[in-house]
Amino acid sequence: MSKLIDGKLVAQSLKKEIKDEVLKLNKEGINVGLAVILVGDDPASHIYVKNKAATCDTLGIKSFEYNFSNNASTKEILSSIEKLNNDSRVNGILCQLPLPYTIDKKAVIEAISPIKDVDGFHPVNTGKMLSGYGELLPCTPSGIIKLLDYYDIKIEGKNAVVIGRSDIVGKPLAVMLSKRNATVTLCHSKTVDLKSITKTADILISAVGKEGLISADMVKSGATVIDVGINRTDKGLVGDVCFDEVSKVAGYITPVPGGVGPMTIASLMFNTVKAAKIQNGMKI
Repeated sequence: MSKLIDGKLVAQSLKKEIKDEVLKLNKEGINVGLAVILVGDDPASHIYVKNKAATCDTLGIKSFEYNFSNNASTKEILSSIEKLNNDSRVNGILCQLPLPYTIDKKAVIEAISPIKDVDGFHPVNTGKMLSGYGELLPCTPSGIIKLLDYYDIKIEGKNAVVIGRSDIVGKPLAVMLSKRNATVTLCHSKTVDLKSITKTADILISAVGKEGLISADMVKSGATVIDVGINRTDKGLVGDVCFDEVSKVAGYITPVPGGVGPMTIASLMFNTVKAAKIQNGMKI
């Protein structure tokens, strides 16, 4: 039976470190602030933003929320970002995704100052990550690396298979694992014979959003299985992994919910504090 990777536990440990750092910065006269831009009325996005604000409050980070209707224009969003880029109270800016189709997502991401881009999506930060000296890294992938490290799961020399090639999770995670000297295979919807590849994985990460994608016969005995998928069903939230059956084969496994999710928000707060240090010329 697998050992459970408890994302809530690890996130709490990380948040304690963050809270201590915020207090140290406060003593030096630096207040940490995070601004969230929310466009539209997507229920899940509203829940995420509410959770982020609550987490900020517990850590001593000031939160600023800017809400726009579905009818908002790209120009309005860009104008708001420009003001936040120049607001000394704000160290981190994120625009909650997904955006309505009427909004130019690329323009919005590129408008955020790279040193305030706590999502790690700006091309400057993406380029730094690829070059190996990234400072503000995408939250979900960096959260996954922190989970592996917390449980002393070796990355170097291991075969890592990432399913899903999104710019938010799959691609940056493949880069981060490679930087840690894993041999990485990035799979996607056009991959032929997925099972033959996943069976080779010492570390298997699914970030697709497809219920039941990973069954026990696709998993190498003793492998570490990280489930990034979020699927809303009649039974509640489930991941990409058939948890009950895969947990009998894997060495370590994350649950959904309670696995990767808490680490994403904790990593966002970690980036916000890091951004505050960068903006104040401090060592990170």
